Amino acid sequence: MRVKKGDTVVVIAGKDKGKKGLVLSVDAKKNRVLVEGINVVTKHNKPSQTNPQGGITTKEAPIHISNVMPFDPEAGKGVRVRYKVVDGKKVRVSQKSGKQL
Repeated sequence: MRVKKGDTVVVIAGKDKGKKGLVLSVDAKKNRVLVEGINVVTKHNKPSQTNPQGGITTKEAPIHISNVMPFDPEAGKGVRVRYKVVDGKKVRVSQKSGKQL
């Protein structure tokens, strides 16, 4: 996966195109990521014992991983990722600036 939990990503397609956010979780099997403040949906909750009032809540929904790119602060935009072996470990490197992500 080119995107990991804790990365800052920029959305490149969809209703939130151009927005940046922090990756909260990654689902590798479904190829989806949960990004903070992106793809916010409203959910209508029935009154229950834990929530006697009920009401409308908002939360983030997962988006497809192809719709996000890792954000490189040096380049100031989303970048493609290359892999490089450093001290016997495979690390992710920004293709634009050459810096480690």
